[in-house]
Amino acid sequence: MQQKSINKQPPYVIILLILAAEAVFILPFVLQRIFRPTFLETFAINNEELGYCFSVYGIVALFSYLFGGPLADKFHPKNLMASALLLTALGGVYLASYPSLENLRLLYGYWGFTTIFLFWAAMIKATRIWGGQDKQGVAFGFLDGGRGLVAAAFGSVGVLIFALFIDVDVSDSSLLDRKYAFKQVVLTCSAIVACISVLVFFFLKPIKADMSTGAHLKYFDLSAFKQLIKMPSIRLLMLIILCAYTGYKATDLFTLYATDVMGYDAIKSASVGTSLLYVRPVIGVVIGFMADRTRASLWLVIGFILTMLSSIIFTLDIVNASTTLLFIINILLMAIGVYSCRVLYFATLEEAKIPVALTGTAVGLVSVVGYTPDIFSGPMFGILVDNPDKVAGLQNAFLVLTLFSIIGLLASFRFYKLHRRS
Repeated sequence: MQQKSINKQPPYVIILLILAAEAVFILPFVLQRIFRPTFLETFAINNEELGYCFSVYGIVALFSYLFGGPLADKFHPKNLMASALLLTALGGVYLASYPSLENLRLLYGYWGFTTIFLFWAAMIKATRIWGGQDKQGVAFGFLDGGRGLVAAAFGSVGVLIFALFIDVDVSDSSLLDRKYAFKQVVLTCSAIVACISVLVFFFLKPIKADMSTGAHLKYFDLSAFKQLIKMPSIRLLMLIILCAYTGYKATDLFTLYATDVMGYDAIKSASVGTSLLYVRPVIGVVIGFMADRTRASLWLVIGFILTMLSSIIFTLDIVNASTTLLFIINILLMAIGVYSCRVLYFATLEEAKIPVALTGTAVGLVSVVGYTPDIFSGPMFGILVDNPDKVAGLQNAFLVLTLFSIIGLLASFRFYKLHRRS
C-alpha cells in the first residue's frame, strides 16, 4: 500500500526537484562552463588555477557525501534542500565581488558543503521516491533532462544579460566592461537561486516525512555501510559514476574547443555550450523511457560506447575550423553518450535492489568514490589544456576521456551481466 501512495506524487513535485537540482549548481559550475573564457579573463586566472578551485570543492564534497548521505535518511528533503539553495545563493553574491584566487578557493570549498552535505543525497532520495518501483528511468530521466533545460535557460538568460550590459561589440569591449557585465549575470543567477529556495521550502511538502526519512535509523550507522559495501553492485556503481562524471566534467572543454580550435568569439562559444544544454532534456526523457522498458544498465553500456567513440574522434586532429559540421556532430554524439550515463547511474539503485530506507546512505557511499573527479579532473584537464600548443592540449584531454570511457564501459557491462543473471 505504501508504494501506491508514493507513486501518486503530484507532477509539480518533480518540476520542483528539477529546478532545485540544477539551480544549486549554476553558480559553482554552469556559469564557468558557459562563460569559461570570460570567467578566466575577469578573474585573471588560468585553467589550472580554476581546476584547483574545483579540487577544493571536491575535497569538501568528499566528506560531505559520506556524512550528508545518512542525514538525508533522517530529515525531510525540503528543509535540507531549501537551506542549501539559499546558502549557495549567498555565495554567488560574494562571487560577484571578484574575490582573490585564494578566497575563490575558499568559496568553492563553501559551495562543496552547501551543495553536497545539505542537498545531494536528499535530492536523489526524493527523486527515487517520486519514481516508485517501476518508473526509475522516467524519474531520473525527467530529473536530468529537466536539469539540462533549466541549465540552458540559465545559460540563455546569462548570455542575454551579458550582451545587454556590453554597449559595444564584444570584440571591442574593455576588460572593465566585461567584468561589469559578468557581475550582472552572477547577481541575477544568485537571485533566481534564492527564489527557488523559497519555492522548495513551501511546496515540496508532498514528499512526506515518513516516506522520505528514516527517523528510526541511527545517524551514521556503520552496520548500514558494511551491509552496502559488501554488495558488488555498490562497488561497480562507484566505478561507473567515477567514469561517467569524468565525462560530464569534460563537457567544460567544449567552449574552449570552440574558442581555441574553431575560432569562435566569447559570445559565440558561450552559445555553443548553451545550445548543447537544450539537447540534454531530450536525451534525458527518451533514455529514461527506454531504460524503464529494458534496463538502465544496458543504456549505460551504450552511453559509454558513444562517449568513447566521440572522444577518439577529437584526438585525431580532424575536427578544426574547416570541419564545422563534424564539430557539431561530434559534440552532439558526445553529449548523447555523457548525458545518457549521467541520467541513469542512480536509476540503477532499484535494479540493484538497494533498500529505499538506505537510499541516502547508499548515495553518499557511492558518491565518495564516484565524484572524486571533483578533486582531480579540474587540475588534470587544466594542466592538459594549458599546453602552449592549445590544439595538442585539447587532444590529450580527450585521450584521457577515452581511457575513462573504456573503464566505465567494462564496469557497466559487468553490472548488466550481474543483474541479468539474478
